Formats: sequence, structure tokens, C-alpha cells
Amino acid sequence: MSADPATQEIAIRVHDHPGQVDAGLWNALLDAQAAPTPFMRHEYLLALHASGSAAPDTGWAMQLLCLHGDGALQAACPLYVKSHSYGEYVFDWAWADAYQRHGLRYYPKLLCAVPFTPVPGSRLLARDAASRRLLLRAMRQLCEGGALSSAHLLFMDEHDRQAAEAEGWMLRQTVQFHWLNRPGGYAGFDAFLAGLQRDKRKKIAQERRRVAEAGIRFDIHEGAQIDSELWDFFHRCYTLTYALHHSTPYLRRDFFARMQQHMARHWVMFVAQRDGRRVACSLLAIDPERRHAYGRYWGATEYVPCLHFEACYYQPLDWCIAHGYQRFEGGAQGEHKMARGLLPVLTHSAHWLDHPGFADAVARHLEREGAGVEAYVDELRERNPFRADVQP
Repeated sequence: MSADPATQEIAIRVHDHPGQVDAGLWNALLDAQAAPTPFMRHEYLLALHASGSAAPDTGWAMQLLCLHGDGALQAACPLYVKSHSYGEYVFDWAWADAYQRHGLRYYPKLLCAVPFTPVPGSRLLARDAASRRLLLRAMRQLCEGGALSSAHLLFMDEHDRQAAEAEGWMLRQTVQFHWLNRPGGYAGFDAFLAGLQRDKRKKIAQERRRVAEAGIRFDIHEGAQIDSELWDFFHRCYTLTYALHHSTPYLRRDFFARMQQHMARHWVMFVAQRDGRRVACSLLAIDPERRHAYGRYWGATEYVPCLHFEACYYQPLDWCIAHGYQRFEGGAQGEHKMARGLLPVLTHSAHWLDHPGFADAVARHLEREGAGVEAYVDELRERNPFRADVQP
């Protein structure tokens, strides 16, 4: 049992590079949390930083916050001083605009999150509830002492939410869509389809048939089977997807090289081929211990109707069912995912604004927004894609 932070000396340290924090201590603390994810591992955060994907020159200045007590790492969390709001998936652009219109600076701000990763999980890594609250207080002190307008905690777990509420932070809800395996697991993809309403089954069958008739077949590569040539092809597809939307990809090729070297066991790649040529691929992150999977990225070198749905939903879901995975998270937003058997889930963030007037205005806005989100989720649940006699 850890010591009570209230009765011991706590040393607060802030590091601007993950290499300054012991990886073993960080990961051990992560593994002790209620909802650890691969994206909070030291190797993942280091890869983002060292590859230049999330670094000061891209507007992500790291500030790893660590609390030490009795010679142990008592609590820690990844912080970033942000000069923009890109790559967060909890949108506060309107808040920044309101600050600007009143002659105030919203940026820089302080963010506790995993860059470019809208995956719920433990963010405040702590040995107990008191240490978790100390992290939040330390974040406020960093804002007050560093001329930062605000602090934000994104995609947090329930323990983080309770700590933020106890500290008086403003709470916000957003909606994602997750697939859940049924108790005991589905016998196969066809068994999963059988539980959906008839129109949903028919649509999925039509989409899969169109892909098959286009001559597409898939190869699945897991862990160390994903070699450098496959990563090169994936990165090409990933880059083409951003270019199609006139955007710049967040993750650099070196980030994926580091994933191949240090976190290979956490990845599955689905590669589409036609006439012996690779034409598309999707990337699935996995947590083998918790049996959770996360849809991350996809891309294609040419357009094939319905290929996106096959690569990003049906192939991964088939794999999850075959391997006994309990959850597949489809990423941020996307109401269309319900027709593929993913159900609405509330995700949570917490916010603290230094300016009292703006804090009060945002609190009133979030109260109205929260009521709207809850009504939206109620409406979505009434459109459950599963048959009435089936409980996923």
C-alpha cells in the first residue's frame, strides 16, 4: 500500500523529454491503473516525441509531470503546452475565438492527453485517489505560474473524472461508437451479423459482396510479421488519405519505425490486394492483456467502392471475434458506425480556466451542451441496430 500523500514529502518534477523518466517505473504505474491503454506506455509517448510527430516545433511542448514520495513514483501524467487545438478531438476552438474577440490570449494552454489519440483510458497515473488530485492541483499551479490560460484533461477514465469533479473542474461529454463482444463471445462473424436487424445485415452483405466482386482479398499481419516494407506501404496509404482531404498527416514515418521496434505486439495490419498488387490497408492497435482493439488509421492507393468499410470495420471485427477480443473502439465520432454494430458510448473530459469570467461562461455552456449530448445518446439508443431479442 502506498503512503498517504498528505503525510509525506511530495517532490514535484516536470520533464520536457520522456527519456528523463524511467520507462519501467512509468509503465508499472500505468499497469496499476483501472483503464491502461497501449497509447499511454512510455514507448508510445517517447516515439511521438522522438519522431518529431508531437514535439515543440509541431505545437506540442511536452511537460511530463511526476510526483515522487518516499523514493517512489507516486503519480504521473503526460502534459503538453499547446499553441493550437489540432489533434485533440475535443473541440475548444469556439473558446479560443471568444478569448481573442475579448483581447485575451487562449494559447498557450496546458493539455493532459495522448496526442492524436481519442481513446478513453487512464490519464492521471496515480497510486491512490489523493495522489490523483495532487496531479490536478499541480497542473493548475503550472498554469498560474506559466501564463497558461487553462488546463484540459481529455478522454479520461472514471477515476480521473471523479478526481476532476472533486477539484472543481468543469466536466464535458462527447460520444463515440464502440463494438462489444457478447458474453461468451460470438461463434463467428456470421453469428454477429445474425443478431443485427435485417436491413443492417442486408447492407453489410451487399458492401462485402461489392468488395469481393472487385477482386479484393485481405492478408492479415500481426506483430513482428509487419516488416519494414509493410510499414512503408501503410505509411504511403496513410499519407495519401490525408492528401485526399488536403491535410498533413500528424505521424511521421519514424514514429511507425519505433512502433515496429518497441511495440510490435500491439499492432495488426489488414492489407488489401487485387491481382497481386497491394491497394489499401488499415491498422488496428490492440491490448492483448485486456482484449481491447482500437481502429486507428487506413488508406488506399486507388478507390474501390465499400473498401473503407471492409478494411476498417468488417475485417477488424472478424479478427476480434476470432481472437476473443471484448471491445473494438472505432475512434472519434461517426454515427454511421451504428449500422455496423457499434453502439454509442459517452467519453469524458475535464477543463479548468484561469479567467473567472470565462470559466463561468464556459460552465453555463457545458451545462446546456451536456443536456443536449444526453438527449442525443438517448435518441441513438432508440435506434439500436440489433434485433430486439438480442443483447450484444
